Amino acid sequence: MEYGFTTAAYVVAAVLFILSLGGLSGQESAKRAVWYGIAGMGLAVIATLFGPGSGLWLVSLIMIAGGGAIGWNVSQRVQMTEMPQLVAAMHSLVGLAAVFIGLNAEIEMVRIADMMIGAGMERCAEGVSALSCALAAGQADLFADLKGFALKVAEKTSVEITILKIEVFLGVFIGAVTFTGSVIAYGKLAGKVTSKAEKLPGGHLLNAAAALGSLLLLVLYLNGAGSWTLILMAILAFFIGYHLIMGIGGADMPVVVSMLNSYSGWAAAAIGFSLSNDLLIVVGALVGSSGAILSYIMCKAMNRSFISVILGGFGNTTGPAMEVQGEQIAIDAEGVAAALNEADSIIIVPGYGMAVAQAQQSVSELTRKLRAKGKKVRFAIHPVAGRLPGHMNVLLAEAKVPYDIVLEMDEINEDFPETDVAIVIGSNDIVNPAAQEDPNSPIAGMPVLEVWKAKQVFVSKRGQGTGYSGIENPLFYKENTRMFYGDAKKSIDSLLPLLD
Repeated sequence: MEYGFTTAAYVVAAVLFILSLGGLSGQESAKRAVWYGIAGMGLAVIATLFGPGSGLWLVSLIMIAGGGAIGWNVSQRVQMTEMPQLVAAMHSLVGLAAVFIGLNAEIEMVRIADMMIGAGMERCAEGVSALSCALAAGQADLFADLKGFALKVAEKTSVEITILKIEVFLGVFIGAVTFTGSVIAYGKLAGKVTSKAEKLPGGHLLNAAAALGSLLLLVLYLNGAGSWTLILMAILAFFIGYHLIMGIGGADMPVVVSMLNSYSGWAAAAIGFSLSNDLLIVVGALVGSSGAILSYIMCKAMNRSFISVILGGFGNTTGPAMEVQGEQIAIDAEGVAAALNEADSIIIVPGYGMAVAQAQQSVSELTRKLRAKGKKVRFAIHPVAGRLPGHMNVLLAEAKVPYDIVLEMDEINEDFPETDVAIVIGSNDIVNPAAQEDPNSPIAGMPVLEVWKAKQVFVSKRGQGTGYSGIENPLFYKENTRMFYGDAKKSIDSLLPLLD
């Protein structure tokens, strides 16, 4: 009965997760999709608690209560600007869980093997499980106390144990890479670690050597060299995760977050195979494949090789960057408001600076006032705007900006030449003409929003710095660009009373 309930619940939960992922692709259905995900996860937890191997209720209740309390506390404290680093932190926990589960599986396999050796049955017939071997030898009591995963291990044949070892090895490897990679990504996003691409002497050769070393350890592990091979591989994988993400520049963090999301999914799928948990396999595959597809889409949007990005090849120039000439010319609120009052068509380009200033509500009010005057106002969203895929879309939806005026780069880029005013709020790389004009730029070839083609461009920016990625932007020095310095929220608020 418990197997039937768990299986049915897992199927329903898997369907809910699929509906959740599908719904998140559209702004109108995103809220409903989140509830699908919540319902699916709740059902999965309940089915697991009451399914095969259930027990340890006190520990289970303590862990659920503790996790729920921590999650509630985090949800109340974390701002939208901190969501990217929170996602990275969550990925690290998935990776660490995969490592712990893999090591626990190894402990159980060693325990079963030691029990067999102690009973003088270290060798069983080919295709016979340890449990069957013990029953045939008249030692049915040997495994009488086993339950849960340990019993599953005892029921596996030598071939199945080999497959299990491969699953455990892959789960620990991917989990370890995900853990340290996510920790470094969190540090870069939170400003606790430098956002520049940094590698140890030897660069990619160190990563390659660690990967080859891990492959050699897999061969040794499968040939019975001992648990030390699994532990040493985990250490090498921890290093790969650390060094891989340290070698990726800050401009590429949206791809890194998506890529780590994919890694966490594959780690969960590998552990799902180890635990014979169908839901973990399905969900892990969904997360892994969707994360990989999203990473590929973003790499394509930046005109970058997916392999180059995940190997830390992004962020390095091929020569000296083009020297920027001219000066940044400032403008005050009265000047911006006058231009907006005269303009017929306006495109707003939001970026991470808008999120930091929490200016989305002010931007929404500005949009409402301009549209009320009959002006054509639209938003241009770059695929990698902000530090998380869909970051700007979420902020604008939160501020009740109509979905139909929020357009993707490919839908709106050709309209800039016919646009009277383009307003850039806290963006740098996604509106940087160096991507087209400077072959030595770190973002050379990256498709960008061509805001400089508008008749007038106003850039809302705190100061004259180069921003998170550290790449200079020639847009700020162009003749039709004016710098609207100051906190984005205060700057936009200062415009509102000046509009006719």
